[in-house]
Amino acid sequence: MESTGLDDNRINVGDRVTFSKTVSERDVKRFATASGDTNRLHLDEEYASQTRFGRRIVHGTLVCGLISAALARLPGVTIYLSQDLSFLKPAEVDDRLTAVCEVATDLGRNKYQLTTDVLDEDGDRLIEGQAAVLIDETPESGRVMVETLADS
Repeated sequence: MESTGLDDNRINVGDRVTFSKTVSERDVKRFATASGDTNRLHLDEEYASQTRFGRRIVHGTLVCGLISAALARLPGVTIYLSQDLSFLKPAEVDDRLTAVCEVATDLGRNKYQLTTDVLDEDGDRLIEGQAAVLIDETPESGRVMVETLADS
């Protein structure tokens, strides 16, 4: 995770946060199980080889989930109000992907418009979009231990 311009107490236009992850076979299978999206394009190599892609691709919704992961690293409690996405290129299993979110507009009353993109290792844009979010102050208590979630 990287950030540019972030302050623990305030969000400003131009602030930027990124989140990178290699999307593994395990991630794809767990996402299929959790979401119920068992489209063979994502899970069956032989079947997928006969499609327009010629290979398996990662669920688009799993890829755009990296945007949510990046937004979770903004200071405060980030609440999605809307998200608009365009899928430009597919991701493959074991691709290293990076979600890049930048505050584009301060809409007032703790609401912000952000650009939300996902890039591959070569810097090619796989997803481009915009999100509107509400950012509340961080509560005094409560901390999520990501390591614990990963082991579950």
